[in-house]
Amino acid sequence: MTTTQLILDCQNGVKASQYQLVRRYAGMLMTVCRRYAKDEAMAKDLLQETFIRVFSNINSYEPTGSFEAWMRRIAVRRSLQWLEKNWFQLETQPDEMPEIQAPTAWVEKEMATEEIMHLVMGLPPGYRAVFNLYAVEGYNHQEVAEILGISENTSRSQLARARQLLQQKLIKLKINRRHEVGIVGK
Repeated sequence: MTTTQLILDCQNGVKASQYQLVRRYAGMLMTVCRRYAKDEAMAKDLLQETFIRVFSNINSYEPTGSFEAWMRRIAVRRSLQWLEKNWFQLETQPDEMPEIQAPTAWVEKEMATEEIMHLVMGLPPGYRAVFNLYAVEGYNHQEVAEILGISENTSRSQLARARQLLQQKLIKLKINRRHEVGIVGK
């Protein structure tokens, strides 16, 4: 069944098509929800709430853009609602931002996507939201600031701190892996 037909059937309340839509897009939307949720249970709840919003708003979907992008925006918005503005500490912009080094080749060669996502999930919620919106979803700082209700400087600051924390975690992980290899090699 084509996406267009699936959408039309869902707009008409056809339960079998609603089930098929969930099966077709649950994986993609769960990936989005996981980026923002504090744990797997929260991600599942967010996914369910995302589909509730998709079905309750499907009649307002305009086929001018991608249906996947429309659902992804719903998932991002719903995921961010649980963060609420109080997760973000209003911070002053530091005089000097730390120099961020590019990821080293070993990260790309030795780390699985799941490991990298685990590191991102370990970020404080505000840092994680800004990092995901900017680095993963592709929003600019002005858009991130509008979505989260923070200033552009706070967005930049949160992103810089998120990157710095990730860099520190990667360095520790590399040292631990090197140490583990040394122990095994003895």
